[in-house]
Amino acid sequence: MQKDIFDRIISFLLGASWAIVLFGALITFKLFIVFGLGLSIFLTLLYIITSLFMILALDAFSVNRQRLNEAKKHTQLLEKIYSKHTK
Repeated sequence: MQKDIFDRIISFLLGASWAIVLFGALITFKLFIVFGLGLSIFLTLLYIITSLFMILALDAFSVNRQRLNEAKKHTQLLEKIYSKHTK
């Protein structure tokens, strides 16, 4: 089954988001380690949690798109059934 352009974009953005989370967490930790280990770990966790919400939003777009496609299929099927019984 071939993906449409929307699914490809969402898949790319999800992959890029995971890379940004990993590298961003490393960079955040290294930037704030000079202020102390506790603060750097706290800010890194804050960054990770915020980034995971962004990934969750992208995943929600994908799930809603799949739900819309399934609803369209169900509507077409119900229209066929209705047209058979109304003739």
